[in-house]
Amino acid sequence: MPHAAINGQSIYFEDTGGDGPVVVLGHGFLMDHEMFAPQVAALRDQYRVVTWDERGFGLTEFDGQPFTYWDSASDCLGLMDHLGLDTAVVGGMSQGGFLSLRVALTAPERVSALILLDSGAALDTPEQLAGNQGMVDMWLAVGPVDDLANTVATVIIDDADENPKWIAKWKATPKEALTEPARCLLTRDDVSPRLGEITCPVLVVHGTDDTAIPMEVAEAMAAALVGCGGVVKVSGAHAANLTNPEPVNAAILDFLAGLSA
Repeated sequence: MPHAAINGQSIYFEDTGGDGPVVVLGHGFLMDHEMFAPQVAALRDQYRVVTWDERGFGLTEFDGQPFTYWDSASDCLGLMDHLGLDTAVVGGMSQGGFLSLRVALTAPERVSALILLDSGAALDTPEQLAGNQGMVDMWLAVGPVDDLANTVATVIIDDADENPKWIAKWKATPKEALTEPARCLLTRDDVSPRLGEITCPVLVVHGTDDTAIPMEVAEAMAAALVGCGGVVKVSGAHAANLTNPEPVNAAILDFLAGLSA
């Protein structure tokens, strides 16, 4: 299985290969590269698609040390280095979007465009932060027991076919593995004041039923990004790219086609 030694981690990635324009996608919290299976299938004939597992998730071998989304951005850039990619369209869902914004702020010359799926730039409200902290505390105490796992799956995925697949992954992972990824999520910095520094084209897609990151957060982010034409709204919860991929894929393909027009 393909791993790359990057920043003290062994980062798992999948690469469709080919000589088309490159799209690098990072997953959301509690997810992994497999959440982009519908996008890989839709894009791979025209584009080279790279998906990867972030620290603490999936098949990446994580050192268990504290990290930030700036470190995750460095991991993404390190993966691009490993693959010999000078530039790419960089994007992700939720926390994958958090780190993608930081990639664009860290190395703007290497990001030809951004794709932000059900993501945001601002911090959670105090009420959201308290709810997320409570979820993490319970997870670390007793693991993803049925009631907790079902609640979290409904917030993120809300799909009768997909929920059990991801719950099974969560239950197969030691509960302690969430410690540092959760700390990173809950203590992340606010990059919304810096969005004006990002000038590349940006696609923002957001599920109309997303309760994890409300639509107004995406709208505020989109309005502050000079290269964004507004939010593409699609039916679905937080992981709309997984549960309602057709309109998400159509938006991505249209956006990518426009970059080369």
